[in-house]
Amino acid sequence: MAVITCRDAVVRALDEEMARDEDVIFFGEDVGKAGGVFYVTPGLYEKYGGRRVRDTPISENAIVGAGVGAAVTGMRPVIELMFADFAAVTLDQIVNQAAKLRYMSGGQIQVPLTIRMAQGSAGGFGSQHSQCCESWFMHAPGLKVCVPGTPADILGLLKSAVRDDNPVIFLEHKGQYAERGEVPDHADHLVPMGEARIVREGGDVTIVAVQRMVGVALKAADTLAEQGVECEVIDPRTLVPLDMETIARSVEKTGHLVTVEEAVRAGGWGAEVVSQITENNIWSLEGPVVRVTLGAGIIPFSQPLEEHLLPGPEDVVAAVQRSLEA
Repeated sequence: MAVITCRDAVVRALDEEMARDEDVIFFGEDVGKAGGVFYVTPGLYEKYGGRRVRDTPISENAIVGAGVGAAVTGMRPVIELMFADFAAVTLDQIVNQAAKLRYMSGGQIQVPLTIRMAQGSAGGFGSQHSQCCESWFMHAPGLKVCVPGTPADILGLLKSAVRDDNPVIFLEHKGQYAERGEVPDHADHLVPMGEARIVREGGDVTIVAVQRMVGVALKAADTLAEQGVECEVIDPRTLVPLDMETIARSVEKTGHLVTVEEAVRAGGWGAEVVSQITENNIWSLEGPVVRVTLGAGIIPFSQPLEEHLLPGPEDVVAAVQRSLEA
């Protein structure tokens, strides 16, 4: 095993896939000599040259449009949008073109396109650069949605995304780029989509969280363990496909469910998890399901206010207690 950062995992995954397959190309704003605005992709331009690693104009529409075109004509493009929030200006190309071309062509056209984006609150980037946007894409049939939160999952899922013949939305949390973790020290590490990871085992309450909220859930689980409550923490890793089987098995064991999201409450992925559990596993529940979400709809520029609005371990502890005490 090797210990690397989430930032290192991104560049390693791209390096390994570009070395494996000459059809893999990579482009976006400042991803070449500059190594990306978050310095996530250094060295790729020097190793693979300007034909396969290209800087683009500051135009998300141009980046996504070129990516879709490259994908349908035989390449395996990986494109980078600097902030996931900026995908809003490209939704027609993502939702109405990339997501639907395979279906509309009767399977004759494949769209092996990976769209990497940085999302989430961190560092006071303000209202237009700090949203968690996964729910935008979950509602578009034809897209796969990855939300990895560890170096090993970023490495394995990004490699799987590049090899997939369908468009994949690959969301990286900008606040996690410096976090470190173990990864297999070989080039064959793949994480399949649609397989959740049980981060911590427990028998009293199931907590489902992704990305930075997994760490929040684990801190809450430590606090609750001191009170005699053992939480099972599950990281879905991908939201489309969503591994409801693992979550349902856990709820059948614990009888309680709490979801922890950094995004706003309305239409969040936690609502989908809760809906499926109440529809298919309601007789396993021994208390109310509780969702923990962002404290407001618009994220402020002020870092103290931003931190105040983000879900914390104390919020998760309170949610667990509410489920158990009802």
